[in-house]
Amino acid sequence: MNMQTPNPPSTVRLPEQVAFDRAELNVILTLYGRMVAAGDWRDYGISCLREVAVFSIFRRTAETPLYRIEKRPKLRHRQGLYAVIGMDGQILKRGQDLKVVLRVLERKLIRAVD
Repeated sequence: MNMQTPNPPSTVRLPEQVAFDRAELNVILTLYGRMVAAGDWRDYGISCLREVAVFSIFRRTAETPLYRIEKRPKLRHRQGLYAVIGMDGQILKRGQDLKVVLRVLERKLIRAVD
């Protein structure tokens, strides 16, 4: 009879909070700066929580956010690490690559000229 030794408990510590790294913030703030220059966005907020990091985009400071860019590491292997969520809570785009996910917001910059 073979005896299996139980696996030792995982010693991997989960981070106390999820945050955007410098490269991610650079991509987000580049888009944000272009949208501010276009006059569409005016303010932002960053929340770093235990399971999610959120970059909220506002038209005016006192309003609810127009868009939320979320980073959820637990969804890395399922639906995607990043998500863009609209004002009504609808997920506009989700994926592994932040630049690809943010393309849904870049379309707002393209306007027809009369």
